[in-house]
Amino acid sequence: MEIKKGFVLGAGIMGSGIAQLMAQKGIEATLVDVNEDIVKKSLGRIKKGLDGRVAKGKMTEEEVAGILSRIKPSTSMDDAAGSDFVIEAVIEDVKLKQKVFARLDEVTRDDVILATNTTACSISEIASAVKDPGRVVGMHFFNPAVVMKLVEIMPGLASKPEIVTRTREFAEFLGKIPVVTEKEGIAGIASRVLAALLNEAVWVLYEGIGSVADIDTALKMGANQPMGPLALIDLIGIDTHLSKTRTLYEKLGDARYRPCYLLEKMVLAGYLGRKSGKGFYDYTVDPPQPMVLK
Repeated sequence: MEIKKGFVLGAGIMGSGIAQLMAQKGIEATLVDVNEDIVKKSLGRIKKGLDGRVAKGKMTEEEVAGILSRIKPSTSMDDAAGSDFVIEAVIEDVKLKQKVFARLDEVTRDDVILATNTTACSISEIASAVKDPGRVVGMHFFNPAVVMKLVEIMPGLASKPEIVTRTREFAEFLGKIPVVTEKEGIAGIASRVLAALLNEAVWVLYEGIGSVADIDTALKMGANQPMGPLALIDLIGIDTHLSKTRTLYEKLGDARYRPCYLLEKMVLAGYLGRKSGKGFYDYTVDPPQPMVLK
């Protein structure tokens, strides 16, 4: 399978990371979002990260220039025409995803895989928006997409076996370790298990059992986690975590996934984690300091 042109819809942290990953592997990656400023900001974030690698002697300026030259900014889904592989990474809203997949279905070749990077939306429900739902598959990268090795591949009810196989092969080409789920299940494997753990950490904080710093230290030292659960939610995005737990709770009815009201308050206040500067930690200071949240 030869993929020369990739198309990534959604220039947020995940989408920009996936586009960078493609470009690092020699693929021309079109990175698309509704607003030109969003795309420019994403390109700036990519360049900053690559420049950091140059400063550490892990990459040359020529390599950085080559990678950046292969990322094509765009605000039009029509640019998906001619792409060999499409990955959607917009917000966790199934209706929005259906809308964009319907459009992608119109402009892409029939043999092109339409993959969704969704964490918890139904693959089958998204696929119902295209003429051939068999070419839709879940391909979930983990943040940061350039670094994290795992990619979970999830078939929907109609996903064709050859589509799943080609997606797994593409993940391997990108240098990832793919895990293919046996069937569709909300949030897959890692995100579903992790959601319950992260959710419980927020409840422990909300109930006043421990502080932000103590909860993260306890899990790092006691469970050998490389990052504390509250710091991890900040990295994922508090709004993204809230959306995922809401979906899990609505679909499964399991109290393990009942979102804590503290998350609601933080999102309404604009505390979204690293991307907004404040979350469970205050990132406007160096080093980041734990917030006092009640």
